[in-house]
Amino acid sequence: MTVLVPIGDFSRMTHLSVKALRFYHDQGLLEPARIDPSSGYRFYDTGQVPVAQVIRRFRDLDMPLDQVRAVLTAPDVETRTKEIIAHLTAMESKLAELQMSVSSLRALLETPAVRPEVEFRSIPATRALAVRGMVTVQQAWAWGTDAFGEIYGRIEQAGLTPAGPGGALFPAGFFELQEAELTAFVPVDGPVADGGRATVTVIPGVEAAVMLHCGSPADSDQTYGALGTIVAERAIGIEGPIREYFLVPFTEPDLSRHRTEICWPVFQTA
Repeated sequence: MTVLVPIGDFSRMTHLSVKALRFYHDQGLLEPARIDPSSGYRFYDTGQVPVAQVIRRFRDLDMPLDQVRAVLTAPDVETRTKEIIAHLTAMESKLAELQMSVSSLRALLETPAVRPEVEFRSIPATRALAVRGMVTVQQAWAWGTDAFGEIYGRIEQAGLTPAGPGGALFPAGFFELQEAELTAFVPVDGPVADGGRATVTVIPGVEAAVMLHCGSPADSDQTYGALGTIVAERAIGIEGPIREYFLVPFTEPDLSRHRTEICWPVFQTA
């Protein structure tokens, strides 16, 4: 049997504010079962309570409205499940980034500043399998995980092993504008066919000042700061992307094991 309740009662039944219910109506997510033509007052069917409760939980998990709409209008269970899993995966990635930031701040507050050693190195051009993409700072970790997973997968399919540690190129715009085209790459010395986003390319050589960063990428700004200071003091910096080499594969889930060489382009050193 259809039972209609006014918006105030429906708000109490679902723990959604009247303002939120009006907003979801305007967005086409939860339309009232009836609107009084003279007063404009909204009435809801009690059968809409479960839908409202689902919406509230998704919004508590910061699911975007478009994705909530996709879940509610999914044609079948499989499609709905994919949308939900996609959001949960994104939430897990954000949680991991938050945990990295908290650990980084603790380390910054509790550990005395120590300037790592710097090495000047001539890095030769390298043939590599690479993935490129426009990426924001907020997307970088998730994008890198996907890109390197794809690259390593294609190398394994070709029956090869990496010819060196994987790396990434970071143009200046990534740090200045918080978005740029990044390049993730893994050196290869055998035939690998292009496929998906991965293409065979040559990573150009560079003269670089190099520092080793140990641990989570979340505190790599400390190593960047120390390295950039040395380059500035010696006035040897040149234009060009900073590159990182991941001595422990980027896909390693234990962040404490990460070892990353940060390479700042400089004048000829040899």
